[in-house]
Amino acid sequence: MFIDIAKIRVKAGKGGDGAVAFRREKYEPSGGPYGGDGGNGGSIILQVDNSIRTLMDFKYKRNYKAEDGENGKTKKQYGKKGSHLVLKVPLGTLVKDGDSEKVIADLKEEGQTFVIAKGGKGGKGNAKFATPTRQAPRFAEAGEKGEERFIILELKLLADVGLIGFPNVGKSTLLSVLSSAKPKIANYHFTTLTPNLGVVKVDDGKSFVIADIPGLIEGAHEGAGLGHEFLRHVERTRLLVHLVDVSGIEGRDPLEDFYKINEELEKYSSKLSEKPQIVVANKMDLNTSSEYYENLKEELTKEGYEVYLISAATRKGVEALKYAIWDRLVDIETNYETFDDIIEEYEEVKDIEDDIIVKYEDGMYIVEGSFIEKLLYSTNFEDIDSSRYFQNTLRKRGVVDELKKLGVSENDTVFICGFEFEFFE
Repeated sequence: MFIDIAKIRVKAGKGGDGAVAFRREKYEPSGGPYGGDGGNGGSIILQVDNSIRTLMDFKYKRNYKAEDGENGKTKKQYGKKGSHLVLKVPLGTLVKDGDSEKVIADLKEEGQTFVIAKGGKGGKGNAKFATPTRQAPRFAEAGEKGEERFIILELKLLADVGLIGFPNVGKSTLLSVLSSAKPKIANYHFTTLTPNLGVVKVDDGKSFVIADIPGLIEGAHEGAGLGHEFLRHVERTRLLVHLVDVSGIEGRDPLEDFYKINEELEKYSSKLSEKPQIVVANKMDLNTSSEYYENLKEELTKEGYEVYLISAATRKGVEALKYAIWDRLVDIETNYETFDDIIEEYEEVKDIEDDIIVKYEDGMYIVEGSFIEKLLYSTNFEDIDSSRYFQNTLRKRGVVDELKKLGVSENDTVFICGFEFEFFE
């Protein structure tokens, strides 16, 4: 089954909490704080695997989570790091933000990797909070949460040449004789239900990849037929080979077919109409072809198109077409850029220390954010040193000053991540 779009949710591992421990060994009755740091959470990494052709693996499983980091231990032992989760994707996969649908990353190189969700950092153990004035801290730092994202994976095939044209014009047959690909071939509309790829060998060290794009019809850009599902795969091709049935046995005018397909490309994206295009008149082995071919060639030659005459069934003219395609490709620069909007500066890791929100809403003073939440859960409010550290950190981060600007007064209630605190100077 060919799947070229998948919507998934990824969640990186949480960092392990730091440990609160003290050294109590023989001959060391007052050995001091001895808690180790928590391990970092595992990240979720996307990796290109050229052996994968579709996104089918993501059809039935939509949620992915990396391993959490281990909590710190006594004797200043660090917790074990969480294992990274590597998700294999096909070459040519776009990674889009699930909300804006803008491109975060374009994975178009073999073996390319991208960290889509970074694991949370492990919290510090109480040994890291010892100071000359705070020699026995009874608190440690909580681990950070891992990043969580809703993303869209969208496959856009990377091919040098795209075969386009109405259904049943002979694209699959041409692909099979040009390359070693074995697409399904039959004499009815929409035999091809998925894009097919083939490698065409021209000479030693000279080859190109050709993609048979499933049949387009009028209205494809709006969802008619199958074409709208696969128009995205035309985007990355360097050269379009437009196959036209000049036999007339389908009861259509080949010249009208040509213009209708180009109109669909234009409506999908104006950039597609700018791609170089070779016109190929197929089914020349049939008696009715000559008249249609002459009319097609006369009109399109005036417009600057190269028109080649072939019979894919008998292979007449196919060899000459192969070399003509190669000659054109030599002069066309490889460019696999996508037409989609791209997030210009994607920040892989949000600065957790800047994520502090102080506001006055519905008669309440509210303080929240990832950094504050981490600080709150790291605090032992039954310990004076831990409480003092909590208060001093709020002052250093400007939270108290922001509350004052909002008009907070003595004894006012401040909600910090859902917990109630009374404000005192």
